Amino acid sequence: MSQVLDRVLTAARQLGASDVHLKAGLPPIFRIKGELRTVRDVPALTREAIASFAVHMMNDRQRAEFETNLDVDLAYGTPDGVRYRVNLFQQRGSVGMVLRLIPPEVPSFDRLNLPEAVLKLTDNTRGVILVTGATGSGKSTTLAAMIDYINTRDANHIVTVEDPIEYTFRDKRSVINQREVGFDTMSFARALRAALRQDPDVILVGEMRDFETCQIALTAAETGHLVLSTLHTVDATETINRIISMFPTHQQNQARLSLAAVLRGVVSQRLLPRADGKGMVPALELMVNTERVREMIEAPERTREIKDAIAEGLHPYGMMSFDQSLANLVKQHLVTYEEAIKHSTSPSDFALLFRGVSGGANQNWTGGAAGESQPGATGNDDFEIDRFTK
Repeated sequence: MSQVLDRVLTAARQLGASDVHLKAGLPPIFRIKGELRTVRDVPALTREAIASFAVHMMNDRQRAEFETNLDVDLAYGTPDGVRYRVNLFQQRGSVGMVLRLIPPEVPSFDRLNLPEAVLKLTDNTRGVILVTGATGSGKSTTLAAMIDYINTRDANHIVTVEDPIEYTFRDKRSVINQREVGFDTMSFARALRAALRQDPDVILVGEMRDFETCQIALTAAETGHLVLSTLHTVDATETINRIISMFPTHQQNQARLSLAAVLRGVVSQRLLPRADGKGMVPALELMVNTERVREMIEAPERTREIKDAIAEGLHPYGMMSFDQSLANLVKQHLVTYEEAIKHSTSPSDFALLFRGVSGGANQNWTGGAAGESQPGATGNDDFEIDRFTK
């Protein structure tokens, strides 16, 4: 049965799919360039087949977790060495799963079409750098590229705590130890505490998901470490508010001061289809924690002003709003104007910005440099694919 699953995943890779959805009663469904599609004439999967796939993927601990919680995260590797991040879950009494392809190599930073200001954040030797966005927005890939850049440049000890491990790193100038929650450690918080006793220079936390993890991460940054992590937030303002809200009410004022002191930057991402149809490209909001931004983090009534500070902060800090990033992508012919409008924060403001007649904060924008996008669909002619309609 595992051979059937591996054939499905091979087809997904050949078609350039980023995700594979398996549900009883439906054929395999692939997300290709942001859209759900099926391969023509492939039969529906039975609930028994998907349950067999799930059993094959899980070890004893994961089976126990699935039986208790009815969902589990894990990593799965095919015989040819390709890795997937997997979520198994129960729905309507049967097992379903979604698998996300993890590229075999950490992409170099210049392939990701991210501005140099993002990479410049790694010049910090202490503090917190956050990469945020919705599921599937490329957060893990950006973080991996940043870690690999540090690995190439500096002789550091890097500790990662992930759930599950996605990209696997080779030691270059740095020594990298990767720990997987549930396999190498029992929790993010426990692994973070242990990391502080492991002589780290850089700590990657897969996700700031609770108060304890957040508190230890801030402490690690305050004591001289560089901490990188992710949150499922849409922009810098929401990121600040989300972190503060994790703390008990009586600790929130102190948490604001701590966060304002150690935060170095927030990169928020959205993935858009490329205009040429060859995969996806990120649009982003980049906030650098300047003295002005620090004051806005410290004062709750001023936090909403961060958006203005970002839009006005290109020179000399390299900050960028989502709409500025989208306009830049359109000018470089990487995304269409119509796609940019759909993903803009304010369609009317974006239209003015793009025409170059907007006033105020956006007059500071002059565009940025381009790179290559993440790889996308290959256009393999061996398969006929249809847009998925249930």
